[in-house]
Parts: sequence; structure tokens; C-alpha cells
Amino acid sequence: MIETTERFAAHIAGARFSDLGPADLAAARTFLLDTLGVGIAGSSGAAVARLTEAVRGWGEGEEATVWVTGERLPAQAAAVVNAYQIHCLEYDCVHEGAVVHPMATVLSALMAHAERRSAAGAPVSGAEFVTALAVGVDIATLLGVAATGPVRFFRPATAGGLGATAAIAKLAGLGEDGITNALGIAYGQTSGTLQPHAEGVPVLGLQIGFNARAALAAVDLALAGFRGPQDIIDGPYGYLALFEDGRYDLAPVWERLGREWQIARLSHKPFPSGRLTHGVVHALRTLTAERGVAREEIVSVTGHVPPLVHRLVGRPDRPDPETNYAKLCLAYVAGAYLARGQVDVPEFGDPAVLRDPAVHAAAAKVTLHPDGNPDENALCPQRFVFRLADGREEEVRLAQMYGHPDVPLTEAENRAKFERCLGYGARALPAGRGEALAAAVEGVARLEDAAELARLTVAEGTR
Repeated sequence: MIETTERFAAHIAGARFSDLGPADLAAARTFLLDTLGVGIAGSSGAAVARLTEAVRGWGEGEEATVWVTGERLPAQAAAVVNAYQIHCLEYDCVHEGAVVHPMATVLSALMAHAERRSAAGAPVSGAEFVTALAVGVDIATLLGVAATGPVRFFRPATAGGLGATAAIAKLAGLGEDGITNALGIAYGQTSGTLQPHAEGVPVLGLQIGFNARAALAAVDLALAGFRGPQDIIDGPYGYLALFEDGRYDLAPVWERLGREWQIARLSHKPFPSGRLTHGVVHALRTLTAERGVAREEIVSVTGHVPPLVHRLVGRPDRPDPETNYAKLCLAYVAGAYLARGQVDVPEFGDPAVLRDPAVHAAAAKVTLHPDGNPDENALCPQRFVFRLADGREEEVRLAQMYGHPDVPLTEAENRAKFERCLGYGARALPAGRGEALAAAVEGVARLEDAAELARLTVAEGTR
């Protein structure tokens, strides 16, 4: 019904900075810092340089910044690159109930818009920026929350693009009619298939960039007076009918919209691999760090996991996997931890590690079974049974995975991840730049120009 889109538009138009509570603002700062960090680290990801070179031909202008390398590109082109950098390492935060990585799409598009505004002499304040960010995360994640069937398309791109459109429309000052038109125009460009996920190829992250670019274009067109389709959420050919196969329930959306900001329900990615692989690492860390079992004692790992986990990351290990395939293969991720005692960027970026026989021998110890959970979007609970060399068995049950709002990273752990990410960038930031960026995020609500955040991502020897 058109009423559904109207309710979304009213939420977007009516949101105010004062609506965000202390916990919401704290979460916004936490995940803003986290996303900037993983975007900086992602500058060293697969094919980033080739992508940046390719998009230079997509228009003229120097409206926005490519993080780390500092190229100035048209806003849409910069958004594609930065979105890809955020997601390409599989290190960006996720809303588990929605199965959506909202920040990659929303922040990349929102930052490009803020930079374009800054260049035009109409800067976006930090308070406006944070409000729009929260609004965008709401729309992206609540579309995922509404779905009751299995994931069919890549929601970080599809739902994320509509969230990014909401955020930019908010900053652009569109009224409810204009917001509805912008969402409709964005819906006409929505894309994102799971086939790159299945094959483990970099186009997966590019799809996030495609929808970030579409969000910017949609708002531009709405500002120019174009009318978009209105009934795009639950209409006969709307998002929920097509992308979610008509399997949805809007009741949980209305329970949360305007009452609970979803930015406070995001989960960290403590490891740079698919979120669905994190349970086995959490269980292994519990077994080794808390129960004192040596990694070498583990003979086999049997996981009993929700169908979503089994379907998307229960793929077989390969002896020479591509980076993206390895990140989305639970057996490989577990093998990396068993063989090396950690799961971080080097475990997926170093060809020697990707081909390491010890990692693959350890991966062969892992078996997964679907547990029959009727919720086809559930990530937890999970249960792992470990058989040890002396014949004993140990079991670890996870109600939630490490990084979930109920099992969060501490402030120190969040900052430590940010510092590690700075070290993984394609180029080094100037001395003190990381501290300056963290300080700007901490005081983001007081910034006169939110584009300052993008400027602080630029490394030495760049523009």
C-alpha cells in the first residue's frame, strides 16, 4: 500500500537530532569510527586501484574524496569506490536481524553528498550528518527486518541503497513527497544478486557501490522534479514483493519505526570475514582462551547452525581460494584460526596463507549441519562440538556471536580494531591523523562541516 511508503517518508522527514538518545549517539559514533577504519583498511583490498582508475572516466568534477589515496572525483564515482573499500574486506558492521550491512552503502553515499555540499559552500553540520546517518540505517535495516523468507538478493546493496537514498533526501531537505519520489527513483535502479557471493568474486562489494551511486542520482532527479513510483515497499511490484518474494511481515517494522533507532542494534565485525563465519571463531576462542584447550588438541569441529549459515558459508574449502571465497567459507575461516591462532586481514590477503597446506588441513576438520531453525534469517543460536585428541568432547553454545549488541566489543576493542585498520591501508596516514580522525568522530555532533571526516582519511603523499 502507498501508505507504507508514506509512513517511511514521514519518519525520514520528521527525524530530528534531538530524537537520538545518548545510547543512539554513542552507537553512531562507534560505528562511524568503525566504518571509516574498515574503509581505510579496504584501500588495500582486491582491485581497488583498478576500480579507481576505471571510475575516473565516469564524469567530470572533483566533488568528493577517495579515502586514503585522496583522488578527487565526481560524487557518484567516489561513492562507488568508497563503498567498495568499506565492504571489500568483509570487515564492516551488520544488522543481524535484517542481514544487512547498512553503513557501507549509507555512509559512502552520505559522505559524497556532504563533500559536494561543502564544495558548493553549503556544508552539512555534524548534527545533520548523524541524524541522516541514523535515518538511513533505519530504512535499510527495517526493510530487512520485514522479510520472513530466506535471503534471495544481496540486501546490503538492495535495502542499503534505499537507506542511502533516505539519508541523502533527509540532508537535501526534501519534504515527504520529494522523499517518496527519491525512493521510487532509487528503486528503479536497485540491484544486487547473491551470485557473486556464491562465487566469491569482488562484484559482491561493487554492488554496494552501484546502489550508493544510485542513491545520489535518485535525489538529484527528485530535486529536479522527477516523479518516481510511489508504492515501492509493499506494492504489487514493490521491493518486498520482488526482492523478498512476497514473504514479509511489517508488524515488527511498525513496532520499531520511530521508537527504536536501529543504529544502536548494529553488530561489530571483529574478524574480516562473512559475519556468518564468526560463530566458529567465537567458539574456538572460547575453547582455547577460556577453557585452556590447545589448538593442536582439536581433532574435529562439528557445527550445528541455522539454515542461513549453512546455506551461505557452508561451502567446501578450496586449496587455492580467491580472497572473497575464503572470507565466505566457514571451514577456511576455522582452519585459519586453528593453524595460525588468529583471523585478521593477512589470513585473507596473503597468497601464501590462502594456499597454506596447514590451513587447509585444519579446514578439513570442520563439518556443518543445519539445525532446523525455522527462522530463515537467523544467525543464532549456534552449537559447536569439538573432539579432542584424548577422546574428550567439548561443546560451546552461542546465544549470540561476539560483536552482537548483547556481546559487544568494548570501547578499547573498538579502538584497537580501528588502529589495526589504519595499519592495513594502502598508504600510511600522516602522524597523528588517526588520532585526529577519532577525535573528529567523537565530537561529530559539533562539527561545522561533516566533510572534514573525509579529508582526515587522506594519506601522506596524496592530494
